[in-house]
Amino acid sequence: MMLRPSMNDLATRGESYYSVVVGIAKRAREISDEMLEKNKGDYSRLSDAKAPTGEKPVRVAVDEYAARKFNIIEDPSLKSGV
Repeated sequence: MMLRPSMNDLATRGESYYSVVVGIAKRAREISDEMLEKNKGDYSRLSDAKAPTGEKPVRVAVDEYAARKFNIIEDPSLKSGV
C-alpha cells in the first residue's frame, strides 16, 4: 500500500528524500513511544497499535509532515559534500 501524499509531494521544501524518510520515521517513533507510555509499557497491546485518531503511527507522521506540523532540519555540512 502506498502512502499518500507521494514522496514528490512531501520533498518540496528542499530536503533530500532520505531526510524526509528519516524525519517521518523519527516522528512515527515518537508517536509509538507516546502510545506505549499511555499503555503503561504493555507491548502486547501495541501489536496492531493505532494512534488516538485511529491511524497507524507512520500514517499520522506523514499527515503531520504534509500539514507542516513539524519541519526537518538538515545538517548544512551534509549538503556541501564534506
